[in-house]
Amino acid sequence: MKLPVIKHLTSFIEENDQDYVLETIETLEALTEVPSLKDEELDVIGELISNMYGAIEVDKMIKEGAPKKDALNNFMKRVLGSIDK
Repeated sequence: MKLPVIKHLTSFIEENDQDYVLETIETLEALTEVPSLKDEELDVIGELISNMYGAIEVDKMIKEGAPKKDALNNFMKRVLGSIDK
């Protein structure tokens, strides 16, 4: 996951609507079923999906009252903490 990408997507959600991101996730997930995709292509799609789910989670924290900066930092701490385990 990349914090700058999640930050940008979070701004996109704030300016538009979360539904755009959710529909994009569905589209990308459907693309992963294409049998001719290479592993590298699947990795890129997976990274995009992960960042989009991250942005949705950060947006949820913001809507629950967390400042944007804190929501982003707390989300990344959770991600890094789960990787360390």
